[in-house]
Amino acid sequence: MIFVNYDALRPVVLTADDSIASISGTASGGSFSGFEYDVKGNSSFEQTFNSSRENGTTFFTQTLNLTLTKLSKTDNKQLKLLAYGRPYAFVTDYNGNTFMMGRLNGAEVTGGTIVTGAAMGDLSGYTLVMEGQEVTPANFLDGSTATNPFAGVNASAVIVTGSNS
Repeated sequence: MIFVNYDALRPVVLTADDSIASISGTASGGSFSGFEYDVKGNSSFEQTFNSSRENGTTFFTQTLNLTLTKLSKTDNKQLKLLAYGRPYAFVTDYNGNTFMMGRLNGAEVTGGTIVTGAAMGDLSGYTLVMEGQEVTPANFLDGSTATNPFAGVNASAVIVTGSNS
């Protein structure tokens, strides 16, 4: 899971089947930064269709539920920045599919917890809920972009790995 500030990556080039072929530039000049977490277990990425026959509209709500299983000062700072921002999220599932959440509008943190737990077996970590609303479902990343979303970007990427990884 990689998070990058909204509008740091432009333009995003789509293929004929609406997958992402490349991300070729940045809006922030010669470099951009992001955060990476190795997420397992209790986390999920869901997309909901929202249609109104009366209004003639359809949009997709993209919801990312994260559970990060360690508390740290570094992660506190990173998650605070995510909560204040409107990042893109690059989500890879257990089937090897990688999606870009929030391609047009970014995503926002809508809730979460920092929890220490009461019993020895309880979670001591973070839960985070992010939501994005887009006119299309989250786009698959294609080819070399799927394994490295920033392969074609003409700027240097500074990706900080969270302590949960």
